[in-house]
Amino acid sequence: MKKLGFRLKHKFFNAFREIFVHHYNSLDFRAKILALLITANEHPKVENFILVKQIANEIYDNDEDRANLLMLTTKELVDKILISHKLSSDKLVESIINNVKLVPRYAKKIDVERLRAFLDLSDDEDTRAYQENILEFLAKLKEETLGEDEK
Repeated sequence: MKKLGFRLKHKFFNAFREIFVHHYNSLDFRAKILALLITANEHPKVENFILVKQIANEIYDNDEDRANLLMLTTKELVDKILISHKLSSDKLVESIINNVKLVPRYAKKIDVERLRAFLDLSDDEDTRAYQENILEFLAKLKEETLGEDEK
């Protein structure tokens, strides 16, 4: 019975997450970036999500609830791409680009140096090269967006 209660609470919270969570769209943007890097590997390790939690704790100054929500949102996006195939990496990239176009300040949330830690978790050279390409794309997106703001 406890499990059912948790599931109902979880589904209710997910349905209204944007209403209940302060600055949810910003958190969702960060989750998309993290999920994009994680899904470069077809079989991500648990260590990827441990790293997400560490990054979240740094970003949110040890706000446990917000850090957990970032990890949960990232995991949901990863599952949508790798397990249920309800989302593709290409659609995720499009979404990231659209988010930055709509809200240019989101580009400041792209911390390529912090994201490089995911490269250390890749055993496969192809996966690592793909992740490096993703980081280059994110760095270029950030540079182009912030450069446009200064004009």
